[in-house]
Amino acid sequence: MASFVTEVLASSGKLEKDDLASKISKLSRKVEETKEEVSDMINKKYNEFTPSMEAAETLVDQVKGVSKDIDLLKSCIENEVQKNLHEAVTEYAKLKQQLEKNTAVISMLKHLQDFDTAMEEYHKTLQERKYEAAAKQLEKARASVEALKAWKNSELPLLRSLNSELTVQRENLNYHLGEEWKKLAVWKLPPAKELTGMQSYLTTELHLNGGGSKEDKHCPNHLLPNILQALAIQGELHRKIKLFGQVLLKYVLKPLIMYPSLLVEVGEHLEQGTVLSLQSDENQAEHPAPADVYAKILVVLKTLHKHLFDASIGDKKVSTILGDQIWEEMSDCIIRECLLYSIPANSSQLAAYDTVIKETEEFETQLKDMGYLTGDSTDLLKYARNVNCHFASKKCQDVIVAARKLMTSEMHNTIKISPDYKLALPKLPNPSRGSKEKQEGKRITHYDQQILENEKQLSPRTLCLPVCRISESVQQLMELAIKTLSEAVGSSPQCAVQLFYTTRNIFHLFYDVVPTYHKDNLLKFPHLAAIQHNNCMFLAHHLLTLGHQFRPYLPMKDGVVYFVDLVPGFRKLGAQCFVAQMNVQKAEMLERLSTARNFSNLDDEDNYSAASKAVRQVIHQLKRLGKVWQDVLPVNIYCKSMGTLLNTAISEMISKIMMLVDISTEDGERLHTLCQTILEEGSLVFTPLPDENKNRKYQEEVPVYVKKWMTFKELSVVLHASLQEIVDRWAEGKGPLAQEFSSNEMKSLIRALFQNTDRRAIALTKIK
Repeated sequence: MASFVTEVLASSGKLEKDDLASKISKLSRKVEETKEEVSDMINKKYNEFTPSMEAAETLVDQVKGVSKDIDLLKSCIENEVQKNLHEAVTEYAKLKQQLEKNTAVISMLKHLQDFDTAMEEYHKTLQERKYEAAAKQLEKARASVEALKAWKNSELPLLRSLNSELTVQRENLNYHLGEEWKKLAVWKLPPAKELTGMQSYLTTELHLNGGGSKEDKHCPNHLLPNILQALAIQGELHRKIKLFGQVLLKYVLKPLIMYPSLLVEVGEHLEQGTVLSLQSDENQAEHPAPADVYAKILVVLKTLHKHLFDASIGDKKVSTILGDQIWEEMSDCIIRECLLYSIPANSSQLAAYDTVIKETEEFETQLKDMGYLTGDSTDLLKYARNVNCHFASKKCQDVIVAARKLMTSEMHNTIKISPDYKLALPKLPNPSRGSKEKQEGKRITHYDQQILENEKQLSPRTLCLPVCRISESVQQLMELAIKTLSEAVGSSPQCAVQLFYTTRNIFHLFYDVVPTYHKDNLLKFPHLAAIQHNNCMFLAHHLLTLGHQFRPYLPMKDGVVYFVDLVPGFRKLGAQCFVAQMNVQKAEMLERLSTARNFSNLDDEDNYSAASKAVRQVIHQLKRLGKVWQDVLPVNIYCKSMGTLLNTAISEMISKIMMLVDISTEDGERLHTLCQTILEEGSLVFTPLPDENKNRKYQEEVPVYVKKWMTFKELSVVLHASLQEIVDRWAEGKGPLAQEFSSNEMKSLIRALFQNTDRRAIALTKIK
């Protein structure tokens, strides 16, 4: 054992790997032998109870010796073997790095080889017009260049050259594809400056070669998808189709939609291939029918699908790309130029519109079959199906336009309204009621009839309009409102509500537009002011019952006031208009009377002439107004109006005369003459009716309409009477004079008329 350890320790320098392994093997065997001896000794000690103290001590020494040998060997391994191991790892790392570098170089060379191979294949396939394969080879070459760029130690000059070559060849391929695309679809377009009407589009033509040329008649169907696939790989397909779609919309699809007389013709020619051209047809329609538009568009798109776009790029059809480009703008044009004008003008035509909806559905179905359209719901079909809403909107717009036109028309074209006048209401269906309600209604009606039989009957003309004249346009406006409400009956709830509020808007519009639009004329012409007054009262009268007549047929919620709330506003509007005209006439009358020089010193001819002229002008003004308002205003309104104006004139004369301090005999006579002129001719202005004989009744009732008439009449008497006659008419405060004048007013008038004498003093004492 000692000799073995000594032999191990005696070795110097680096240990050879084989020697080390053999020595470790020997040591292992020694350990095993020692282990067996120890096990045998312990077995004898505890199992056989053999005294072996000496043998044990020997074995202990032997174990200690082996342990020392192990420690020495471990130390040798740590100092020598690990040192050699580190050197080996370092050397291996260098070899690995060199290997990786060599691998990268080989990879770069492989990419260069792939680039060169791809470019060679590209040139070959390009010459053979295999554009899809050429595009794929370019993509491989591009991938090789991208891989070279990712290598950090790549040589920049080489990459620049490769990039340059790749760019040149890409543009070269794009050029060839562009030339092939031009052969596929050849446009013949009119100059943009000449696009002024339908005739300018007749020169538009589209030649479709179907992917072949004269040299490629044997494989036309093969070249088309080849070109489309190559364009897709190059990223040019969407741009090409977008430009194609813009031209198609501008020069073919939109003109076919906008002009009813434009037709599309498809012809087959040996040299030119399939030719799409626009032709003219005699069609006098202002707007095209939806069926005609759909048919023309389908002819164009079917031809394009057959000869140009019946191919797929991956999972997507080429026709879908074109559809995505043109659908939105094309459908908007169809809606704006075609469907908008196909909306019915009357609710009775709504049922027939189902045909248009079906035609639209079939149109979209065919587009979906060809791939131009994807999805289930489009704006075009939504618009067609939502016809009730569009009908209501169109109807409302047309109604408001028509109403505004009536409101801004001439007002002086009038019609006569009699008490028997009734609005022509349409025949409405019987409102649905339950049998119980019908029975209750019958019982109530029968009960009411029994009561009315026992009571005094109302006049058949109760609540009827008085005889007057209104504008013809206002009657037409009321008929328009009734017609609009009639359209609402039987329509969809949404449509009915919209039409109802449009009818209300008619009257709101009248309230705002007419007074503003005709403002100057209403102040300038009394005739128009009277007509406007009647117009407002006419509308207010019918608005009272209009809502109740249509209430059972409209889907309005409870609590809706319909039109009754508009009545006070129209009455006020009419009254304000006429009162404003009355104020104008009053101002003119007072201005004329202001030229009478206060009716003083009428013994002077100039003063008398001025006063007489002022009175004659007032009478003339009243007579002129009488002719203007005759047969226009209702009789009671006419009489009240003329009475108010005449009362203004005589009140002004009474005021001026009562202010006089000294009235000579001649002045009194002339004042009496002027007053008699007013009394005699003033009553004659009450001519509300064309028949003179019927006007006598109203001329006899002048005091009813002229508040100061009797006062003026008594003043005329006083101006021509003696003191005794005045005292007698006073009759101690009980006579007619006392009814019209106060004692102070009469005393002042007596002092002005008579000189200061005893008789005057006595008369004054009797006036109390």
